[in-house]
Parts: sequence; structure tokens; C-alpha cells
Amino acid sequence: MTSTFRTLTVPLDGQQFAGGLPSFLVRDDVLCWTRREAGLAGFGEIARFTATGPERFLEADIWWRHLVLEAEITDSVELPGTGPVAFGSFAFSKTSAHESRLIVPEIVVGVRDGQVWVTQSTFDDGPLTEAGALAALDRWLGSSSPSGGTTTAAADSAGDGTSGAVPGRAGGAVVRPLPLAAGATLHTGSLSEEDWMAAVEAGVAEIRTGALEKLVLARDVVATVPSGVNAAQVLRELAGRYRECWTYGVDGLVGATPEMLIQVEGRTAQARVLAGTLDRRDAHGEDGLPMDYATRVLAGSEKQRHEHEIAIQSLTSQLAPFSEAMNAHDEPFILELPNVWHLASDVKAELTEVEGHVPTCLALINALHPTAAVCGTPTQVAGALIRKLEHLDRGPYAGPVGWLDAAGNGEWGIALRGAVIESRDTVRLYAGCGIVDGSQPEAELAETWAKFRPMLESLGISN
Repeated sequence: MTSTFRTLTVPLDGQQFAGGLPSFLVRDDVLCWTRREAGLAGFGEIARFTATGPERFLEADIWWRHLVLEAEITDSVELPGTGPVAFGSFAFSKTSAHESRLIVPEIVVGVRDGQVWVTQSTFDDGPLTEAGALAALDRWLGSSSPSGGTTTAAADSAGDGTSGAVPGRAGGAVVRPLPLAAGATLHTGSLSEEDWMAAVEAGVAEIRTGALEKLVLARDVVATVPSGVNAAQVLRELAGRYRECWTYGVDGLVGATPEMLIQVEGRTAQARVLAGTLDRRDAHGEDGLPMDYATRVLAGSEKQRHEHEIAIQSLTSQLAPFSEAMNAHDEPFILELPNVWHLASDVKAELTEVEGHVPTCLALINALHPTAAVCGTPTQVAGALIRKLEHLDRGPYAGPVGWLDAAGNGEWGIALRGAVIESRDTVRLYAGCGIVDGSQPEAELAETWAKFRPMLESLGISN
């Protein structure tokens, strides 16, 4: 055996995969990143890196660059996502015990612009051939993991390990009655609804002192599904329902995020920033077209526009030192999703060389995370208040999730509208809200339920 990292990428016949990337979501342990039938799916694991703490992004960056520096890469397709690829998810907080990770699969299937390919990676010294890569893909697709289970290493992402209960609080109490799948139960997590609304009130009070401008508070609920959690089915449901989002699956972390932290292709970086949310159910009974209602309520709201402007300024100010040119929408647009509307803005930047080279995805993430959209502003003040008020280790929730290749390309979303599969039959769901002066606790609680909806639906639980 040799320590040389080698990869082979060959094209596939796209006509054989009419369903696009989601047609490969057949295993509970699949690694995936997909939007509008394009994306990447990974199978198996030949290398893994883990880290915790404030240097987790830079440590992962060093590990990946070292791994691919002397790799033997044979790539006849040469698109973003071909050649060596690692999937990753990172803890939201620098203080979290949750392990951030990069995972290098044995097999990666990619779909982009009508082209389909497969990459095989190995440290073995045997020959890499097209026939061997196709046989390995068939082997993975033909040996799907047992239905209703998960073979991921997600157990360490269950927050503080307290099964959601906080001493002296109402964690674990059954919440509002919902139509549940096959005897499923739904419980509050670290805080009861009443305690979480009290946390929102406390956050607003801090904002009114002038200590900070915005705070993002998250909460969790725990679903127990006795029949077992079918991760592949969850991912297929999300990919089908939320085509405008990026559906992700990394080591038991699953979801469909509408927010792109950073996408890098060559020297071009792009981001999609969201802040300002409206539940689509609120439009029922309103006169006129639903989008007109969304535009009036979101774009016409001083509170929502203020929250959005904070998020945009947070991203652009952090991205500016890495950019020689940047542009963003003068006016936010309304992003329409099946469950909610958002105020959204796209940002595009041309990257400049920093210390002689173009910054990598993970170097950019190190500078950008956490944005005001998931933390608040000022960051240090908001982060400390989150730790005080949430009574929750977010784990990978609201952290970066995505992939990168050896050429420096990558796509990293923010792990929103998602959940962590903690065991065969237990899933912890997360949702958060941006809190500003004028936020109302009851309205913010209702917003979390709207944001839980994608995962609840994909689990067969409807609210």
C-alpha cells in the first residue's frame, strides 16, 4: 500500500440518470449536496479530518491542501466538483464540543449542466480504471444501507448530551398536538416554548440598551419515529419539495438551506443572504396575489428591511478584504419557498490575491462565519448572549456545510432548515429567528414553527 492519494474522474451517460443527482440518494449514509437536480453525491469514506475550536476552519484548510498537494489526479471532465472532493460540516460555535469534519468519499457522482461524472479516490496502489470506477459505483448503489436506519456518525452532535432536557426547565414536555407519522412523538428540546419566548424578551431588552443591534436565537425540538428514520428518503423529499434550496447530507446532518454562505468558482465568489421571513400560511384569506402580499409585508416592513440590511453589511464588510470588485442587489428580492417567503440578496465578488494566492473556500469561511444572519451584530456580543440565553449547543446547526475540490472551487451553505439524526429513531430539529428592536416573542415562536416545517414534512410529520 502507498500513501499517495489518487483520483480518477470519468464521464457517465447522463441519459441513464434522468432524475439527476437526487436519483443517487438511495443510501442512508450518502453524502450529498444538490439543487435543481444538480450537485454531488458521495459514497464510502477513505479519509476524514476533525477539529474543534476557533481554528477549525484553518486547520481543515491546511489538512485538505496538504492532502491534495501531491495527489495523482486524472480528470477528463474538468468541471467544478471533479477530481478530489471533500464534503464537510462545521460547528456553529468556536466553543462547541461538536467535531467539525471533512470527509473524502471513495466514490463521488456529479451532475452539472447536463454532464454526469464519477470520481473514484483511493490510497491503494492498484490501478484506477474507468471499469473499476463504474463497478465501485454499482457496488455502492446496489448495497443500500438498511431502510429506516442511519449508518452515520452523528451521535456526537446531540448538543450537550442531555437528551434535550435542561435541569429546572420544561425540556422534554410534549408540545402542541400534530398529525404524526406511525406513532411518532415530538418534544421540546433545551427550552420550553415559554422559556424560549422569555429568552426572546431578554434579547430585545439587551438590544434596547444599545449593547447590540441584532441577535439570532435558535431552539430545538426532538422527533422520535419508532419505525425508524430513513435518511435517504428525507433527502429525496427535501430535494423534491425545496428545489430552490441546497439539500445537504453530511454524517447525519440533513436539511435544505436557502442560504449560500460562499460559492467559489475560480476567482468568482457568490453568496445569497437572507434575513426577513414571512410564513406563507399568513397569506391565507388575504386579497390579491400572494407575492403582492409578501412584497407588501416584507419589503414594506421597516423591521424586516433593517434586519436584512444588517445581514448584508455583515457579509460584504467581511468579504471586502478578499475582493477586488463586489456587487450586491440594490434592492432585496422576495425568495419564494414552499413554506415561507424571505427577503434575499445575492452578492458577487471577484477575489483578489492575498499574500500571493487567491483565498480558499475555507479561508473565506473563516473570515465570514458567523454572519449576522445566524448570529447577530456585533458578533462577539451576540455570540456571548446566544450562549447565555439559548441553553443549547447548536452543534452543526447554522454552521457551514458543503464541499470543496482540489482546484479551490466549492459551495458552502449555512446549515439551516435542518436536523441531526441522533439515532435510528431520533432526530433533533433546529430553527432560529433574527431578533431586533420591535421583535415580538409570539411572532418569533410562530416563525420557528414555519422553519421547522421542511424537516417535519420530510419526516412525515406535518404542522
